[in-house]
Amino acid sequence: MARLIRERRDAVRRLGEIFRRHGYEGTSLALITAGTGLGKGSLYNFFPGGKDEMAAAVLDDIDGWFAEAIFRPLRRDPDPVAAIGAMLDGVAAYFDGGGRICLVGVFALGEVRDRFAARVQGYFAEWTSALSVALARCGHPPDVAADLAEDAVLAIQGALVLARAVDDRMVFGRALDRLRIRLAPVNADCA
Repeated sequence: MARLIRERRDAVRRLGEIFRRHGYEGTSLALITAGTGLGKGSLYNFFPGGKDEMAAAVLDDIDGWFAEAIFRPLRRDPDPVAAIGAMLDGVAAYFDGGGRICLVGVFALGEVRDRFAARVQGYFAEWTSALSVALARCGHPPDVAADLAEDAVLAIQGALVLARAVDDRMVFGRALDRLRIRLAPVNADCA
C-alpha cells in the first residue's frame, strides 16, 4: 500500500519521479494527483505557486542531496581520492545504475529550460567546480582538472542518455568504470 503524504517533503519526492517520467511539459495536474494521491486542494496547500513551485521544490531537493552527498565532500573531504570514488558510487546509486535519468538534464533539454536556466546552470557549474577542486588536490594542474571535471560530468550525463536510449544499464556502469581510471590521482600524496 502506498504511503500517505502528510508532509511537503513526501510530495516533493513523488513529484520528482513524476517529472522525471513525463518531463515538465508532459506532467499534467491529472498525473500529479494520480502520482501523489493528493487532491487539488492539498497540492495547492503544499504548493500555492502551482506546477512551477512544485518543480522548484523538486530542484531544491536535488540540489540539497547533491550538495551534501557529492559537492561538499569533493570540496572538503581530506581525502580527495575517496571523495571522487564516493561521487562515482553516489551517482551510481542516485541514478539507479543508469536506470534513472537526470531530472535536471530533463529540464535542461525541455521547453522549460529557460524558466529554470539559472538552477540548471548552477547545478552543472557546481558539480564541475567541486570535482575540479578535488582533481586539483590530486595533483592535476588547475586547467587539466577543470577539463577532466567537465569531461566527467559530460560522460555521466551522456552515459545516462545512452543507457536509456539502448535500454542497457551496463553502458552507465562501464562509463563510471572508465571514469575511475581517468580521474585517478597524478601522485600518491594527493590530499
